[in-house]
Amino acid sequence: MIQIRKILPISRRAGLHKFLIHRRGDHVGVATSDIARGERVVGVYMDDGSAVEVVAREEVPLGHKIAVERCEPGGEVIEYGVRIGLAPEGFEAGDYVHTHNLKSARW
Repeated sequence: MIQIRKILPISRRAGLHKFLIHRRGDHVGVATSDIARGERVVGVYMDDGSAVEVVAREEVPLGHKIAVERCEPGGEVIEYGVRIGLAPEGFEAGDYVHTHNLKSARW
């Protein structure tokens, strides 16, 4: 499956987002509604209002994380502009990011 990542013009993204990304450079966004596997979804960066589009590779429940870009195995996962954990197996854009593929930096 091909993941699509692109910035959308403001007129096309208004009211269409399914997830929010706190800051540019974050690896994950937070679902604002349930996301179905295979669904093409738009996320909006809260710091500058730009948008990104990905294809969900898995179901992502409301309030859970979706990857907005690839993370190498063992790579740091960034959210809120800070390291929140590591991705032991890595992940691709559109993956559901949760305890099965994210090791928390907190403990």
